[in-house]
Amino acid sequence: MKLVFCGTPQFAVPTLEAVIAAGHEVALVVTQPDRAAGRGMEMQVPPVKRIALEHGIPVAQPEKIKNNSEFRAQIEEIRPEAILVVAYGRIIPQWMLDLPPFGCINLHGSLLPKYRGAAPIQWAIASGENITGVTTMRLDAGLDTGDLLLAKVVPIGQEETAVDVYEGLAAVGAELMVETLCGLADKSLFCQPQDHSLATLAPILTRDAGRIDFTQTAQNVYDRWRGFQPWPGAHTTLRGRKLIVHRMQIAADAIGGDAGTLAVGADTMTVACGDGTSIALTEVQAEGKRRMSAAEFLHGHQVKSGERLGI
Repeated sequence: MKLVFCGTPQFAVPTLEAVIAAGHEVALVVTQPDRAAGRGMEMQVPPVKRIALEHGIPVAQPEKIKNNSEFRAQIEEIRPEAILVVAYGRIIPQWMLDLPPFGCINLHGSLLPKYRGAAPIQWAIASGENITGVTTMRLDAGLDTGDLLLAKVVPIGQEETAVDVYEGLAAVGAELMVETLCGLADKSLFCQPQDHSLATLAPILTRDAGRIDFTQTAQNVYDRWRGFQPWPGAHTTLRGRKLIVHRMQIAADAIGGDAGTLAVGADTMTVACGDGTSIALTEVQAEGKRRMSAAEFLHGHQVKSGERLGI
């Protein structure tokens, strides 16, 4: 097929490479503009753009697309058979949805209709799911509400973080997109409407989502930590100052006490959670300091059992 590919982060790279390797003609790659990022605020090139340039594919980076007449003329001149959308980061306007005969085909990082929205991988893990997957669908004007094409289930390991699952889903999704295009081309694949009554939302993550709520069970706290890697991570407060928790594990033995109460050993920090459960903080970072093991932290701070986190 003759395609236009819309995508931005590393998650979209395997799909772009897969459709190129499968022999499809990617006439244009559309990605977000280069952005200044990091401490030095240096301009960062989107990963999808780097791959497109390596393959000699033209790249468009419009700041806006809905009412961009120049961009619209560029796409209409290509006359793509399908527009692929993988973590592009912009709402696709109606004129793009209506343009290609096979529609705008989206790769979504969940088993739709569950986890519609901007952060499906993170919220699936944070919610304690033991399976997730990828879905291809035809985009419509709603938020991930379009008709389904194909889906593939992927298990979530009990200790896997969003970073681990992200990489695996990207590879599986690339294969699924190629399979989807084949099915559309030979007319063996048909759209199926979603059951909207089963929908759940995966809203965009905020910094506050990383705030630890110790009234939840240790399993809930641990799952949210896994899901929110690398950002917004997990944080609380100790003596009124921010404490980032880089690593944690569910404690084998409950320590008792109110939620957020610390039990300090020679080199361990355990916190009471909801329903009589406890979580061990194994690597932390005090505000303005480097990250360190619990043992290092305790040697440098006179933390005592009975102190409360999160107050």
